[in-house]
Amino acid sequence: MTTTTPGSALRPTAPPAGDAVDEGDPRLAVGVPAGLAPFNVARVVSAADVRVALRLGRLTGEHDDRVLLAVALAVRAVRSGSVCVRLDDLGSLALPEDEEAARTDAADLPWPDRTAWVDAVARSPLVAVGVEGAPDRPARWVGGALYLDRYWRDELAVRHDVDGRLAAPDLPVDADRLDAALARLFPAAEDTRQRLAAAHAATRRLTVLTGGPGTGKTTTVARLLAVLHDAVPHDAARPAAAAAPAPSRAGANAPADQGTALRVALAAPTGKAAARLQEAVREVVAGFGDAADRARVGTPVATTLHRLLGYRPGSSTRFRHDAHHHLPHDVVVVDETSMVALPLMARLLEALRPDARLVLVGDPDQLASVEAGAVLGDLVHREPVTPPATAPVVLAAAETALADAPPPADGEVDDRAVLGNGVVRLRTVHRQDRDSEILPLAAAIRAEDAEATLALLRAGHGSVEFLETPDDEPDDAALAAVRADAVAAGTLLVEAARAGDAAAALEALARHRVMVAHRRGPAGRGRWAAQVEAWVEEATGHHATDSPWVAGRPLLVTTNDAEVGLYNGDTGVLVAEPSGGVVAVFGDPRAPLRVRTHRLPPVETVHAMTVHRAQGSQFDRVTLVLPPATSPLLTRELLYTAVTRAQSFVRVVGSEDAVRTAVTSPVHRASGLRTPLPGGQSSVRSA
Repeated sequence: MTTTTPGSALRPTAPPAGDAVDEGDPRLAVGVPAGLAPFNVARVVSAADVRVALRLGRLTGEHDDRVLLAVALAVRAVRSGSVCVRLDDLGSLALPEDEEAARTDAADLPWPDRTAWVDAVARSPLVAVGVEGAPDRPARWVGGALYLDRYWRDELAVRHDVDGRLAAPDLPVDADRLDAALARLFPAAEDTRQRLAAAHAATRRLTVLTGGPGTGKTTTVARLLAVLHDAVPHDAARPAAAAAPAPSRAGANAPADQGTALRVALAAPTGKAAARLQEAVREVVAGFGDAADRARVGTPVATTLHRLLGYRPGSSTRFRHDAHHHLPHDVVVVDETSMVALPLMARLLEALRPDARLVLVGDPDQLASVEAGAVLGDLVHREPVTPPATAPVVLAAAETALADAPPPADGEVDDRAVLGNGVVRLRTVHRQDRDSEILPLAAAIRAEDAEATLALLRAGHGSVEFLETPDDEPDDAALAAVRADAVAAGTLLVEAARAGDAAAALEALARHRVMVAHRRGPAGRGRWAAQVEAWVEEATGHHATDSPWVAGRPLLVTTNDAEVGLYNGDTGVLVAEPSGGVVAVFGDPRAPLRVRTHRLPPVETVHAMTVHRAQGSQFDRVTLVLPPATSPLLTRELLYTAVTRAQSFVRVVGSEDAVRTAVTSPVHRASGLRTPLPGGQSSVRSA
């Protein structure tokens, strides 16, 4: 491999065979060393990836193209959602940037010799080697993977905190009251796994509650809160050694006896997900048969993780709560954990009191976070550990709940073994819409069964519709079907907004949503948002004006604003006021958050959205427009997530090839969290 100094770097000179290089293409970096140029031209690394690698090389005196390529790939890996990059995995290294790049055969690129490549990386002044390597290097080589140091430190912090919680002894609990509460709140035979989750959460510091749609995750959360309020001795919940600052209002329950009751925080990654969690938990609590249980849980309040942690934009510490200023809560429940990126999970774990109970809830088959990491999936699929001791109540619940556990699927850990990692999988579908084909469709996608998925889509039983587009372009029939749903929901939205009815407008906002994989392009969000907007304008006479502040405009928040209480991904609508102006409303239709337009953070019109943006939301009807089968964004997780956003009806628009590609293309995010540290090193912090 040729080495060059930054000053002798050349313009990319090795395009894929048969392709011409566009010298003005902004995706091509200027002054790329010869060893990186072919990978930039093939879109394996972007111009930005190359620039970061070159800058780090200049700062550390590293000029070897092989090392700079590895660093550029590590930067690219983070952009693609991975925490690190493995130099022995050609498939992950050559993840294409776009459809054009997907046509390039990665095997044809001039990859360095693997042995020499690894040796060059390990000897580089830019790279620390091993867990105990120098702390001041920008990158780290550990266990056959190259990390940017920031992400290595975050992964190590999560590993330390998780392993410490798993290794800690059981927390105090009143055994008699726990048995009685479990029997009262989980009486049905089919609730055995839910009961196991509650027993585990009562005695352990970390519980990971997973399951697909309809398995009762939120019901379990509501009931386990009642169990904890009843069975955890209040004087044991906050020992003197764990004294903490007074709680903020965000995420804390407000029971009658605030001085002695457990301090519980409910949180989710987005405002929409937090609102759904709060609403669902309150509905379950309202249905408790025992008035005492209803009183103990009170009226739970859910918030975003950023607000819970006290997000401080512009601050060097970012969050008010950290390792030195712990959250005051005894119990923290996080819903939609699949959306939580590695850095945010690291900040949450360090902010918890060591004796606090953490319950992570989610579906690991959904799309992972937009940022780096797939923490929920990593925790669910980690190599199992054996806890130091397990409370008899947990052992008894596990014996019943896991007696008939199915054999693990490919890539899964046995349900009994994974319990040592705090993981409880809910498998029984409890949701009442058993006649719906949405849940069987989701199960077929999750199982990577393309034939079953296509059969269910084509059967069209009323809750599922497949509009096949062999040419990847919706025909008139497909457009007419999508238009009918978009206009019906849009008309209700505009009429309610013009009438100043915030509740009805927010309800209409959730009636139908067009979802896409890409932000740009023929099948992208921009094209479909414009199309839906045109349809609604034609049907309602609700035409755009010079002012963006017009009643009926659906909004998507694109930036966090803790002061206002809005966060990236929140959706709302502008509604008319009696005075003649408009106000933006967000959240629960029964108690919407009202925000004056001058106080809004950056927003955009949301007639269509990417599946990533839709995560954490639910809509009555969903239309998913698939991109061509060549799209690198077409994955099993994307299709599964979109389908499970629908409550009563889902329509898939696309080709058979696109469906097959999606179902058989699971996402693989590189991370070291699933396996032990190399060399058998302990990851538990000493006291």
